[in-house]
Amino acid sequence: MPMGATVREIPDMVVAELAELQDIALPQPILLVIFDCDGVLIDSEIISARVLIDEAARDGVALTFDHVRDHFLGRSFPTVAATIREQFATALPPDFESRYRDSLLARFESELVLTPGVLDVITRLAVPYCLATSSSPPRLEHSLRIAGVDNLFAHCFTASQVRHGKPAPDLFLHVAAEMGVPPAACLVIEDSRPGVAAALAAGMQVGLYAGGSHMQGWTGQMDGPKVTTFTDWAQFGDLWPQVVTGGRA
Repeated sequence: MPMGATVREIPDMVVAELAELQDIALPQPILLVIFDCDGVLIDSEIISARVLIDEAARDGVALTFDHVRDHFLGRSFPTVAATIREQFATALPPDFESRYRDSLLARFESELVLTPGVLDVITRLAVPYCLATSSSPPRLEHSLRIAGVDNLFAHCFTASQVRHGKPAPDLFLHVAAEMGVPPAACLVIEDSRPGVAAALAAGMQVGLYAGGSHMQGWTGQMDGPKVTTFTDWAQFGDLWPQVVTGGRA
C-alpha cells in the first residue's frame, strides 16, 4: 500500500480477504506435552488385554481381543468391570479385580517394556511434559519402576484425582490447571478412543500413537482434522518439531 494510503483506498476484495483471515484460528504453540501411560509410554495394553480375557474366562465370560481393545482400553478398571457386568449380564465375583491386578502385575515383572523410541523423544523435549493415565496410582508406580523410568516424570496424574475419567475431559483439564498451561496449548499423546475423546473435549491438540503391540492389525478410525496419527516415535520430531531440540522452527 502506498505511503499515506487509507483503508478506503484498499480494493474491496482485499478488505474482504483480510476479514476472512481474521476468522482463521492460528495454531496454538505447544507449551506442555501430556503422555498417556499404558500403550503410549509402556507397551502394556497387550498384556492387560490378555490378562483380562483370561480372568474373565475363569468366570464364564468370553471376551475377544478386538472387543477388549475397542471397548475397554483407556478406561479405569472399575469402569471396565461395570461394563462387563452390564454387557454380559453377569455378576463378577468379589475377587475379580484383585485377581486381575495380581496376575497383571506378575506379568508386568517379566514382560513389560517401554514402547520403542519413546525415551529418545522424551529426553529431547524442549517443553515441560507429564503423565496422565486411567491407571490406579499403585499400578502406575509399579509400571514406571519396572520400566525403569520412575524418576523420569516429575508430574504424574491419575483418574483417581477427578470425578469422571476418560472419555470425560476432567483429567486433562485438571492437568492443565495444575501445570498452569491453557488447554489449547497442550499436546496430548493417546492411544485409545476414550483418551482421544477426552483430549478433544478438553480442547487440546491430540496425537494418536498407534505403534503399540495392541494396535497391530487395527483398522478402526480415530483420525480427523484435529488428530494426528503416527505409528513410530521417530516421526514425532517431524510432526511437532517445535517441541523437540533440533527440530525445525
